Amino acid sequence: MVKGVSVKFGGYEETIPKLLKLIKFDSEIRKHDKIILKPNLISLEKENSTKVEFVEPILKFIMENKNPGTEIFIAEGSNGFSTFDLFDSLGYTNLSEKYGIGLIDINDAEIEEIRNNRLLEFESINYPKILLDSFIISLPYLKNDEKTGFLASLDNMLGVFPAKHYKGLFSKYKNKLNKYPIKYQIHDIIQCKIPEFAIIDASNQGFILAGQPLEMDKQAAKILGLDWQEVDHLRIIDQTLSGEKEDINASKIIEETA
Repeated sequence: MVKGVSVKFGGYEETIPKLLKLIKFDSEIRKHDKIILKPNLISLEKENSTKVEFVEPILKFIMENKNPGTEIFIAEGSNGFSTFDLFDSLGYTNLSEKYGIGLIDINDAEIEEIRNNRLLEFESINYPKILLDSFIISLPYLKNDEKTGFLASLDNMLGVFPAKHYKGLFSKYKNKLNKYPIKYQIHDIIQCKIPEFAIIDASNQGFILAGQPLEMDKQAAKILGLDWQEVDHLRIIDQTLSGEKEDINASKIIEETA
């Protein structure tokens, strides 16, 4: 699969099909029988979330090039909102009806408990089962963020923590996650399963990016004028994926005892 490309933005309907053809994405999607699109739906305000106008040409391309019988879903697990209210308000319900695909509220999904030695903070994670055997495409809207440095394809996977297991007893928020630093929330959910592909809406910066999620997030950081090695979750994910777990644990101990 292509490591990644970025192209200048000239409108969603024009730029996205050209980009996907350029990277031969039609050949890639024909390898999979279950494909999940994961937008980042943060709030009812459209300017804060992945735009349906960005997702539609991606979905259309997939529908035109997939194998017969391949299942397509849009999935999200909102934090503090009803996921289906967000689907309705942000245009995803209409999109799903137009193309005849399913919507999944990850917050109520059947889970599988994941344990592995790459988790740095969590003993285990309750992970949505349907995502484990699916080809996941992360579809974030690139923007700066106070908590994570910026929003891109890897931190988008915070939405797959199901609220049914991570919200407080009298809360609609996933506040059981708050005891973990956010860099480890992102790192550990990625160790359960990294999305197979990312398409990043950086149209506010004049680009669309597509490729391997970690590499695309590094490029996205550069577009925003950031050094990706100064973005905590990118640095530790890169170290883990590079097989440097012992160095990560050592630096983590130093941080926590300093």
